[in-house]
Amino acid sequence: MNILLQTTFPRTLDTLVQRFADEANRGMRIEAWLFDDRHERRRAEAELAACGVEARLRSAYKPLLHYFLEDLHRQDDLPAEVKLQYPVCAGAAENRFLLETYPLAALLGDVHLTFLPDRREQPVYTLILVSAQGEESRHQVFAPNRSHVDSSGTSHLSPTGWLRVRDASGHTLLDERLETEFEALYAQIMQTISAYPWGDKEPYFEELHIAVNLPAREQPLDYGQEVLSLQEALHEDLYFSILEFFQQRAKRPHGDRSLRPGQIVPEILHGKGETALRIEIRPLEASERSGPHRQLASAGSPLTTAQIQRELWEISGTPFTATSRAGRKIEARYHPGSDLPVMISGGQHANETSGVVGALRAARVLAAKKGAHFTISPLENPDGYALHQRLIADNPNHMHHAARYTALGDDLGHRRSNLYEGEIRTKALQLSRADLHINLHGYPSHEWTRPLSGYIPHGFAMWTLPKGFFLIMNHHKTWAERAKTFLSLVTKRLATVPGLLAFNAEQMNLYRIHSGGTGFHIINGFPCMITAGEEEAPPLILTSEYPDETCHGAPFVAAHEVQMATVLIAYEAYQNLMLPTAGGGGETN
Repeated sequence: MNILLQTTFPRTLDTLVQRFADEANRGMRIEAWLFDDRHERRRAEAELAACGVEARLRSAYKPLLHYFLEDLHRQDDLPAEVKLQYPVCAGAAENRFLLETYPLAALLGDVHLTFLPDRREQPVYTLILVSAQGEESRHQVFAPNRSHVDSSGTSHLSPTGWLRVRDASGHTLLDERLETEFEALYAQIMQTISAYPWGDKEPYFEELHIAVNLPAREQPLDYGQEVLSLQEALHEDLYFSILEFFQQRAKRPHGDRSLRPGQIVPEILHGKGETALRIEIRPLEASERSGPHRQLASAGSPLTTAQIQRELWEISGTPFTATSRAGRKIEARYHPGSDLPVMISGGQHANETSGVVGALRAARVLAAKKGAHFTISPLENPDGYALHQRLIADNPNHMHHAARYTALGDDLGHRRSNLYEGEIRTKALQLSRADLHINLHGYPSHEWTRPLSGYIPHGFAMWTLPKGFFLIMNHHKTWAERAKTFLSLVTKRLATVPGLLAFNAEQMNLYRIHSGGTGFHIINGFPCMITAGEEEAPPLILTSEYPDETCHGAPFVAAHEVQMATVLIAYEAYQNLMLPTAGGGGETN
């Protein structure tokens, strides 16, 4: 192993206490915005109060939401109405500060909430709270941000620490940015990686491992899968920032998914005391995690790789395989029949795990149906899946996008060759000659943020909040009408799945409130996107997007139920669309 850096960072919270807990500062008033959990901030406030210093230590991450959680919820009664003006600032998306309030509308319940943009170019929220008696009170919530440019040359407006100090008479002594250890840690990691001599040949490494022990605790919210987690936010920011650095270094376009830097693995754990960092280059890990066998129909968490292989062996047909970069076998089946052939796949993005189970369940049903004709490749990216199994052993409630791509670091769907995992789809097409590919995916079941590089995930702004079960229809240009008809048939049948439309309506409503709109089509109650192109084969590709990342228990079961239903419904709709006089192959569910 090659260690690039090993160091620690003093906790800004403790540094502030040491700085001001002195008799000479008695009577001072301090306000600070920090990347720390509520428990630790309150502890520090108490220590300063014991020294005669009045301190209010706030969260620099999602300050408006924390204001409601920590200030208003301490009152006996919530207001009957909230009028909220959110800032619109240069250097940030129009809805950036609106997104930061998520999921306030859900947490306030029956409180009437109105959002309005404030274009004064100041990072301050203005609140007008209206009581049940009609009395109004006005409040301002500061959201400290800084303008900066990252290693790829992209400008950002990002949350930052801040410090205000007033003397006993109320005179302002300090009102300035305070670089926290959370920010310094991120900057040091990016600086270390930027300065290292990587060479010019991809991949640059096997595994680039960034281990961080972060003292901030997580705070679950009283809505869905939502958790305030600086650990998860740091993982996301580091993974994509490092990927973007290598894209820029290789002179690739921003967001290029064909880049093969190697496997980037930020492993962010909860620790105590100072923040600790270790950056090292490791060999690829080829081991597999063991775990209990789960009944397929009721599996409440992702299956082990061994069980996926066992389940696949139960499906009749001709086996075909490929090999991953780390040497793992990718197994698939070709089940020939008299119907029109269909390709079914899951696990392209390996942290999207409900599609793996849904694909296996659907293939079981189809294999028992007369005339069924399909290929099934339930786990296309076993290296990413193994990394996901490794990461969720410590925290199953994180999105872990480091496990999204292959061990080469690229997106399998953007690999234009048969290298390693790329061979599995080529073989599926050669065996089946299918004109329809049903590709099962997922996306985060809770908010996805990058607070140290502009807050909204670059290139993935549409996926920052859950919005229900989403479908993407890719088609060749000459297949446009058939694609629209097919998607209409599929969504009409999916609308009969119990509870799915209500699930969609709830998430889409909250998405609209906190993003300011949708930007996608709604077909029969389902958010959809239809795109035309000629590069990909086959000519019809239906991609499912269920908000499954971090789902466990009953929500995970619901996710793979919908994934299974999508395969079965799409299979039948395709048969009926392409062979209308034959009536397809009959009902499958």
